[in-house]
Amino acid sequence: MRVPKTSLSEPRQQFYWGLSSQGFHELAYVEWGDKDNPDVLVCVHGLTRNSRDFDYLAYDLQKKYRIICPDLLGRGKSDYVGQASVYNFAQYMADMVALLARIGVDKVNWLGTSLGGIIGIMLAAQPHSPLKSLILNDIGMIIPSMALHRLGTYARNDPVFSSVDDAISYFQAVLAPIGDLNSEKWKHIAKYGTLASPNGSLHLACDSAIGENFVNQPTPTLHLETYWQSIQCPLLVLRGEESDFLPADIVTRMMYHQPEAKVVVIPACGHAPSLMETSQIQVVEEWLGTLTDGEKKVPAQAS
Repeated sequence: MRVPKTSLSEPRQQFYWGLSSQGFHELAYVEWGDKDNPDVLVCVHGLTRNSRDFDYLAYDLQKKYRIICPDLLGRGKSDYVGQASVYNFAQYMADMVALLARIGVDKVNWLGTSLGGIIGIMLAAQPHSPLKSLILNDIGMIIPSMALHRLGTYARNDPVFSSVDDAISYFQAVLAPIGDLNSEKWKHIAKYGTLASPNGSLHLACDSAIGENFVNQPTPTLHLETYWQSIQCPLLVLRGEESDFLPADIVTRMMYHQPEAKVVVIPACGHAPSLMETSQIQVVEEWLGTLTDGEKKVPAQAS
């Protein structure tokens, strides 16, 4: 019998150091499961989100995996540096390499939503990569400029909420493409997606400087083909049926270069599937179960 989600166990909160041009910064992550389990799943969130997006998935999979969910710099409980130029791919990769060194294992499975998937693509493409499998949640080797523009418009927001209900309404509006979640899950998103100010108001749990990278700048299509073609590990691509970030034609092109990748279309959502629903979690769990020491056990298929 599945335990009701209202009984979610609490993960272990951990911290470690990163380094940028501005000096040292503290980075946070939450850890689920047996800390001595060598089978590790690292889950990395999207642009303005945080580690607690994966609570439902981690709760279900913690008996099989040690699950590590970081807050990228400027999100959640990690430090906010307040300078837009620091929030770049090179910094994120360096911070994630420090995380991999911190957790002390040779190989990890990687699940990335949106930005977390881009970081995963870049890391998996490196020679001698420690990523033994890569799961991409609604992100691919090409990210259309219009989708990035839409995300940038949202990222520039710096709202203040007078109540949790106001925050829930906000998230239901801007995150509508993730799917039709129940009230409990929207409350979860609002709880961990906001921080309290001294005056009692709530604001987003991310540095507003992140959005400055999108101000008064063109948003060109992002091309990651060279990285994508260099990946050697098993690949699972989750695509929201209505996604503007990962259209079907881009998936077709991705499969040309990585024909053994598995693609699963998640119905009734866009960018990006929440990974809070049982059916979505089962897709991830079942695919990971087909892997042995990073090797594919089943032929590729698309659905």
